[in-house]
Amino acid sequence: MVTLGVRRWETLAGSVQGVGKRRNQDWFDCRGTGSGDDPLVLAVADGHGSAVHARSALGARFAVDRFLPLAASFGRAAHDCHEPGRLTRLMTYARDDFPRALVHEWRQEALGHWDRNRPVVEEAAREPRPQEKLVLYGTTLIGAVLTPWLFVAWQIGDGDLAVVEHDGTLSRPLAPAEEDLGDETESLCGREAWLSVRMHWAPVFEEARAPRLVVLSTDGLSKSFASGDGYGEFVRGLAGRLAEKGLADVRETLPDWLAQASRYSGDDTTLAAALRPETPLPAEAPAPSGTPAPGEVSAPGEVPAPAEVSEEIPADAGAAAERTDGEADGDADMERKTET
Repeated sequence: MVTLGVRRWETLAGSVQGVGKRRNQDWFDCRGTGSGDDPLVLAVADGHGSAVHARSALGARFAVDRFLPLAASFGRAAHDCHEPGRLTRLMTYARDDFPRALVHEWRQEALGHWDRNRPVVEEAAREPRPQEKLVLYGTTLIGAVLTPWLFVAWQIGDGDLAVVEHDGTLSRPLAPAEEDLGDETESLCGREAWLSVRMHWAPVFEEARAPRLVVLSTDGLSKSFASGDGYGEFVRGLAGRLAEKGLADVRETLPDWLAQASRYSGDDTTLAAALRPETPLPAEAPAPSGTPAPGEVSAPGEVPAPAEVSEEIPADAGAAAERTDGEADGDADMERKTET
């Protein structure tokens, strides 16, 4: 039985520019409380940053700005997901239609920006094709929505989603079966990008079984660890530090952890997390020495915001997602699912 009461989440977020980088290509945002009427939405994006993707810092911001209203609208539509058959229809929409809506919204934003900010070229120069324009804005994206009844996340490209479950176990439900080679990754600028979006579907049938901690981060964090287990140990250490010292302490030290990670990876490093504070988190061992870990850095600081973007940013954050009433019968599978 779903608990229908309002549950609030606490959020934690920050971003640092990579060592030697001219600008921060990452973007992030967190909005909402996690109630049925005000879903909590988190997103991080990592612009590709190469010369081929010269406007990717903007592309990352567009991705986050477009994701937030779409996901919030989806979360509000889940208010009555306990009705027979409703959960199945929502899952079908999240798996099939939401990625298409997101990619469409992002492309419209990128192409609109191009039209308003065309580069100065010779009169006889060929007009770039739409796909060539979109490549300039290439970016990855990880986004999640949390309501009292539902936790859903989507990802395209690299980066990490880590979940500390209600029983303290750690999962990475959107990790690909095979890691991307080198710097190659899926992107919102891909020709059929919606087909590359991975989804994690997790209905919440009891409030006590909701995740305790949800962490979204760009690959600048996971690449900073010498071993494959380093990122998982970091998240466990973060959970332990939150339980032991509290959110205010972690907010002060987070910029130092991200800066240390950036020094190891050389990349922009961004993290956005949601903490369910009702149940204390179990203390865990911190990450191995030599890698950024909770408790290793004591200097206080403020959580930094992403680098300012000087190009024109439209004020409109994007249209809301439409609810679908597809032909689906029966109740949705109660198990958590990750779809591709």
